[in-house]
Amino acid sequence: MTAALSAHELIARHRSTLDQALEAIRTRAYWSPHPEHPKAYGENGSLDAAAGQAAFDALLGSRLDLGQPGTDDWVGGETSPYGVDLGVTYPHADLDVLLPAMKAGQRAWRDAGAEQRAVVCLEILKRISDRTHEFAHAVMHTSGQAFMMAFQAGGPHAQDRGLEAVAYAYVEQVRTPDNAEWTKPQGKRDPLAMNKQFTPVPRGIALMIGCNTFPTWNGYPGLFASLATGNAVLVKPHPRAVLPLALTVQVAREVLAETGFDPNLVALAAERPGEGIAKTLALRPEIRIIDYTGSTEFGDWLEANARQAQVYTEKAGVNTVVVHSTSDYKGMLANLAFSLSLYSGQMCTTPQNLLVPREGISTDQGPKSYDEVVADLAKSVDGLLGDDARANALLGAIVNPDVKARLEAAAGLGEVALASREITNPDFPGAVVRTPVIVKLDGAKPDDEAAYMSECFGPVSFAVAVDSAADAAELLRRTVREKGAMTVGAYTTDPEVEQAVQEVCLEEAAQLSLNLTGGVYVNQTAAFSDFHGSGGNPAASAALCDGAFVANRFRVVEVRRDA
Repeated sequence: MTAALSAHELIARHRSTLDQALEAIRTRAYWSPHPEHPKAYGENGSLDAAAGQAAFDALLGSRLDLGQPGTDDWVGGETSPYGVDLGVTYPHADLDVLLPAMKAGQRAWRDAGAEQRAVVCLEILKRISDRTHEFAHAVMHTSGQAFMMAFQAGGPHAQDRGLEAVAYAYVEQVRTPDNAEWTKPQGKRDPLAMNKQFTPVPRGIALMIGCNTFPTWNGYPGLFASLATGNAVLVKPHPRAVLPLALTVQVAREVLAETGFDPNLVALAAERPGEGIAKTLALRPEIRIIDYTGSTEFGDWLEANARQAQVYTEKAGVNTVVVHSTSDYKGMLANLAFSLSLYSGQMCTTPQNLLVPREGISTDQGPKSYDEVVADLAKSVDGLLGDDARANALLGAIVNPDVKARLEAAAGLGEVALASREITNPDFPGAVVRTPVIVKLDGAKPDDEAAYMSECFGPVSFAVAVDSAADAAELLRRTVREKGAMTVGAYTTDPEVEQAVQEVCLEEAAQLSLNLTGGVYVNQTAAFSDFHGSGGNPAASAALCDGAFVANRFRVVEVRRDA
């Protein structure tokens, strides 16, 4: 295959970006090459807002032909949470044809080496970045995120996470030198001398199982970690969120072909309605790596049954915030209100349980009782979402009927401190938009435990009354240990309480945010600096992103010869 882009050109184009990413993961300082503001696009080949909208509109009702081998049908059926029928159809694969074709290109990809694989991945990310406006609409109309969140989380933040994975992959692969001269003294005899060659080799074909809510943000780390370490990647999107990942596959295949590699190193596995091909794929012997984001039930099944593969899962957890005391009561309430409202709570990092001492908390505004704290938080959420236009921009749309059903059922679990209300989106009358519900529960009542000790994914939060800070810490420990947590938050001005909560999080491996009262929220993480999940509690078996996330996607094979 003739390369339109040489390795030399790609290294010249992207090596500096890779070096900056390597420095960012070393220092954990803020850095991003992908602009967050929509107005930053429109030059140097990137699509501006109008061109991105037009590109998305042109996709509606189209057939997305990726040129994959083994296509035996065309499938589709996505309907936007905003009520738009996308009408896009995708290739359905005969796996017995597609998987061998994917494997065929791995030798050349392996032999290219870590640096060339990295810069090819960066070229893919650059072309995706140029189409951020188009991708934003695709994410919005498959996930239900509001446009600005779809633009940022589905665009630059997802691209950052992909680049972060490439950087970690590069570090781990070059940790061992390509060649070594080995000499062992033998006293009076001639020394033993050997030449040793070390080659990172891929495990095989990686399967990336996408999620409905964050198809690119959650999908890119695994996709690029596997690709950068030499593996072919089969992308199996969620059936309600195919388009963003299908476009990703399209870009990846174009870049691979232009750089002289087999485009079948990246392919799409779309499915017929109800086909459920994830289980079939997960057990195929060709699949040696699996990345999955979704329900605990299927994540547990993958871990138990896909024994031939290295499995990385992000599952469900019960995220908890301990509310003990604060020196900025207004700031605390505003921060929590935003965290509970963003994307209708449909984030794996959204707080669910708020543990508040039944005797109340101390604040800069004086003592506040449990009832006052909960009532004031309800008022803060109401104030944040009181204007329908702002509410639509924060909440987005309910992603599926199951979330709506959980939201409606939550009101029957206890005393409702904040009732959910329906909001109309004038631009998309078919959208289901609901404000959060806050329910008061008692941590001392066994009947309430079934509610707050289960994940209730969506805009549902429980204000759980506890006897003391010590009881809050112990309930936090039990929750993380038994159910897992992607995030933990705490508000306290007491150093001993802070230390107790921190110790729980260190022992149970949960990521902790303390006393957030400004523009950083517990349910947001920054690539190159923050770890998303820890891989140390039941919520996830991996962290995005660390060395452990990439290192076992390849093995190092040694060839040694007498010198």
